[in-house]
Amino acid sequence: MTKARDLSNIISGGFTESDIPNLAASKITSGTLDNARISLDEAEIPSLNASKIGAGTLADARLPSTALNSNVDLTNLSASNMTSGTLPDARFPATLPAVSGANLTSLPVSSDFVKITTTTISSSVSSVSLDGHFSSTYKNYQIVGTGLIFSDSYFGGTSGQGLKGRVRQSNADKTDGQYIWSLNRSIAYFNGNLTDNNDGAYNSDHFKIIGRNNSGNQFTGNFTMSVYDPLGTSYRKAINWQTSNMQTVDNSSGNLALECEVGSTVYRGNTTALSGFTFFPASGNLTGGTITIYGFKQ
Repeated sequence: MTKARDLSNIISGGFTESDIPNLAASKITSGTLDNARISLDEAEIPSLNASKIGAGTLADARLPSTALNSNVDLTNLSASNMTSGTLPDARFPATLPAVSGANLTSLPVSSDFVKITTTTISSSVSSVSLDGHFSSTYKNYQIVGTGLIFSDSYFGGTSGQGLKGRVRQSNADKTDGQYIWSLNRSIAYFNGNLTDNNDGAYNSDHFKIIGRNNSGNQFTGNFTMSVYDPLGTSYRKAINWQTSNMQTVDNSSGNLALECEVGSTVYRGNTTALSGFTFFPASGNLTGGTITIYGFKQ
């Protein structure tokens, strides 16, 4: 603008951009410049201190890959912030702290004594067979008969009575008269008398486990049997057991005797692997109890 320009020209709108001289930015002390009046490229933006970023979220593209793919800069992170994904095994300590195992599943078995199967006798049956439960995982086994109940009210007397057993091969009982068995028995009678006797047979078609048992008066028969290397094929199979049971002496509920029996058998018909066992009473049926197989790891 020249001094010759008079006030009337200014008032009448004769004031144009060419009339504005070069204006120093320091002269702009108030108001806001429109975004369109500002032209900056990235090279003209100075280094910005991160403390100046007080709001909003930086896009992943604005962060280096090391910040996105590494946890080196994360500290004191609350587990509540982990809402998806799976932690790798390497993130867990070698020894986990003591916690409840109620929700732990599919854990490897660590015990050397493992229950394999249980058969529950819930109805009257003439015999119980357990087959196909031996494997290379275990060398030796234990079979436990618990709370066995017999249909005969008086299960005692002659040596022909009792709970018997047979080995099985290829899912079939061996009944060929090739068993040798021996049973030693200690008896405590109702009148205080004590006695020992024995039982046994050679070339038998079975082996006897429990010699006598009274099923009345809340008494049951029980046994624990050890089976050695049933899958081996080099030697004949050896089996041992022990029992506890009650017998009536004269069919009177008050005149009883406690028996403890220890027995052993060998099936000498061949050295073929065993597939299982069958248990059966000499007379009547089994009406209750359980028979369980456990395996011993080598």
